[in-house]
Amino acid sequence: MHEKTNNNDLPYQLLQPSYMRPDLLLEKALTDYLTDDELWVPSTSEGVSFKPLLLHASSGYYVNLLRVKKHGFLSRHRHSGDVQAFVLKGKWYYLEHDWIAKEGSFAYEPPGETHTLFVPDDVKEMITLFTVKGGYTYVDEYGKACGYEDVFTKIEAAKKHYNNIGLDIEELNKIIR
Repeated sequence: MHEKTNNNDLPYQLLQPSYMRPDLLLEKALTDYLTDDELWVPSTSEGVSFKPLLLHASSGYYVNLLRVKKHGFLSRHRHSGDVQAFVLKGKWYYLEHDWIAKEGSFAYEPPGETHTLFVPDDVKEMITLFTVKGGYTYVDEYGKACGYEDVFTKIEAAKKHYNNIGLDIEELNKIIR
């Protein structure tokens, strides 16, 4: 316990609202949790998976790690909300931009932007932490919709994966808000 020297050192003294969900802490999220292969949810595309950290259904956003173990074209999509990305491993870029998101880079993507995600040939594995508000629509090169993804499709994919490998669904429920 820490030594208390004045009232500023005291914790909040009242109860939290009874309707509030508990805090969420994923210890070692970028070490042990990152390397636990069992928790990576396979995507519909070979060599692509995601690891959900927070699936916030009531606010329509999610935070996940995206892992890509292939190179080349990954997807073309349009965002309905903004996206923040922090590259943990490898690199990637959008065909529509002149920048490359490398390990340690942060990228912000505005709502409404459409772009084509590409992983360079020299990348064996790319891992990026994404916070995605809203969803995104997969499109062809002329903007015609051909699929979508949002927090609800992420939840369903994770539930299916947990069921397929026999993981306790309550573990997944802990990160759904």
